[in-house]
Amino acid sequence: MKPSDRPMDTNALTQLAIAALEAVKGEAIEAFDTTQVTPLFERVVIASGNSTRQVKALARNVVEEAKKHHAPIVGVEGEEGGEWVLVDLGPVVIHVMLPAVRRYYRLEELWGMPPATRVAAANVTPPQNALGEPHPSATE
Repeated sequence: MKPSDRPMDTNALTQLAIAALEAVKGEAIEAFDTTQVTPLFERVVIASGNSTRQVKALARNVVEEAKKHHAPIVGVEGEEGGEWVLVDLGPVVIHVMLPAVRRYYRLEELWGMPPATRVAAANVTPPQNALGEPHPSATE
């Protein structure tokens, strides 16, 4: 088996999703370890886009990057409307939302993670931008 044929681990998938979201200027990107909350997946990544066009572009970039790295794409939901698009990569689920939709649904709280106890991509090397600098959420 070639290295490129091996499935990506959860941390690598999380980093791939964060980098893909940053590349299209995703905002308020947060990642959560959900292993203690659900057996269905290990991480949730949430990001905001400022328009339906940007939300769709953010999700599409995650899918394209996943394909480039031979990561599994279980499904994509919500592309038609573009207010909230979900990308399922198996162990990592990405939610890309308009800010108003994100404020309304408060997924961070739904997963039982109030702001003070959130773990930004628990056990994952802090995300970096294209210049190799720490992502703003990694330094807070």
